Amino acid sequence: MSAAAATVRALLGERTGTDPDDWHLVFKARYGMLVVFRALAAARGGGEVATQVFTCSTAVDPIVAAGLSPAHGEVSPASVALDPARLVVTTATRAVVAQHTFGIVDDAGTAGLRARADAAGALLVEDSAHCVGRMARRADGAPLADVSVHSFGVEKMLPTRFGGAVWVSPALRDGVLRSAITSGLAGLPAAGRRLDVAARAYRTEVRVLNRLPGGVAGAVRGALTAAGAFEPAIAPVEGRGGLPYEPMAPSAWMVEQIAAALPGLAANEDRRSAAVEVYLRELAGVVEIPGAVAAPAPLVRFPFFAPDGASAEAVLRALASGGFYGGRWYRPALFPGVEDPGVYGYTPGDGRLAVTEDLVTRVVNLPTNVAPGDARRAAGLVRRVLATG
Repeated sequence: MSAAAATVRALLGERTGTDPDDWHLVFKARYGMLVVFRALAAARGGGEVATQVFTCSTAVDPIVAAGLSPAHGEVSPASVALDPARLVVTTATRAVVAQHTFGIVDDAGTAGLRARADAAGALLVEDSAHCVGRMARRADGAPLADVSVHSFGVEKMLPTRFGGAVWVSPALRDGVLRSAITSGLAGLPAAGRRLDVAARAYRTEVRVLNRLPGGVAGAVRGALTAAGAFEPAIAPVEGRGGLPYEPMAPSAWMVEQIAAALPGLAANEDRRSAAVEVYLRELAGVVEIPGAVAAPAPLVRFPFFAPDGASAEAVLRALASGGFYGGRWYRPALFPGVEDPGVYGYTPGDGRLAVTEDLVTRVVNLPTNVAPGDARRAAGLVRRVLATG
């Protein structure tokens, strides 16, 4: 293990109160999930993974690529995570995914999912991609999950662009499965030279692409991607239920970037928490805010739900005109959209997902990596649009 990798694992262990040896580094969080789900399928046979469509396609691709079947449940409007009160588990349920959407960590809701997973004899996989270093906890402070997946990737908490980490609970009762997961993660080869070079060039490439006209930028991005010179946040195959690579560990350079960025995580969270506090104050009673969002909460994006889809689009246009990146996470479902929802076990219009699909239609999210004054200005734009709409 390199000194930088040891540093990353030690920092993650210190931040979470866990043993650094239980942390494993991966090229992207989705590949860590693939290792976990493959080991699960091999140990317990084919079956289902309870998950949600209010997410990115890359969070479901590892399930499909591992040969398991996504079983989509309703989300709770309070947490935008699976609603334990409505979650159906069966003898075919192999895992339940507790997604901390936007960085909302709902301990009570996750405890409910823990109980549902236990009832099915299933694994509880925590998706902490939006809140690196944060985990749902029991009343005594112990982590609730069997496996916790964290991301250092694009548009996450840190400016690292690449890398992920997987924590495997030492309390996982199935010792054979735990051994299969940990050995699979520990034996991953490092990303090769091409990906390392693409990762180093990523920030510059994105800066140049963002300055090009839309049609030109898309064509250039596609050409660079096809040539292997650009590593996109979401590859074309990741809208078809696949992943472009076999699982791998990050390159030495990527690990060094993570090690350099992690000490700044607390300051980053403080900045985001301050923006969240402003949004909560300025938008209370104006829009529908998930009930589990409270101050201080270091969210990667601040979510709310407009009265309807037309209002949501009007808000997004106003934010863009004001110089703000108003997010569409996660509209459409399985963001940014997939070629064939059936591959993902999803039928749009499914009455069993009526709450989720309603939230998908109305969701808007605001940047949190902004100063409080900018957060007030963004909130003002939202209020102005909805007052005149």
